[in-house]
Amino acid sequence: MEKGTISPVYLRLRKQVKLPIGAPVRLGDIARILADPRYEKELLGLIMDRPEYSDGNLIVIDMLQVIACIRRKFPSLKVEVLGEPHVLVEMITREKKPSISLFVLVWLLLFFGAGLTIMNFHADVSMPEVQVRIVEMITGERDEHPYLFQVAYSVGLGLGMIIFFNHLFKKKWNEEPTPLEVEMYLYQENLNQYVIAEEYEKMRRSEAPGEEKRH
Repeated sequence: MEKGTISPVYLRLRKQVKLPIGAPVRLGDIARILADPRYEKELLGLIMDRPEYSDGNLIVIDMLQVIACIRRKFPSLKVEVLGEPHVLVEMITREKKPSISLFVLVWLLLFFGAGLTIMNFHADVSMPEVQVRIVEMITGERDEHPYLFQVAYSVGLGLGMIIFFNHLFKKKWNEEPTPLEVEMYLYQENLNQYVIAEEYEKMRRSEAPGEEKRH
């Protein structure tokens, strides 16, 4: 590179990252960069923030904060911004091993809860009478306990739920997201937007401490 030439740095912030609680937030943790090899290593190790326990487990790092930090260290670099204007950093504690007893308890609650829900629904719509009537229409004979039809119906109900949710334990039939995964994604997106808005409001208040007194 010629002397006097401004070296560009292309920067793309990640949307959300998870870091161990108490660890400093480095640029390499929250962003992808493309820069001159002479600066890349130092840029990746550049510390953006040192969150404390009082800051909570969710913090927002703004793009302007990142650019200011880079320019303080490397005034000659030109920062080209791509993608997200901020990154949400979640400080997490060390993961604990899942409790087998808790897993079994939750599984039993979900299993019997789902079973009772299905049985109550069937009782509300008089499903036993409907099944008796269907068997009578097919065979021409009335059977008050059409067990064969009920077993086939139960198996079909289970298979239908597996196909609908596109999931059986850890097995997925294709790459399409399941309805539950879509709902969880939308919930997480809304939660992140709320947290980011709250963090920006805190930043605004800290930058203008006299504003609240005037109001």
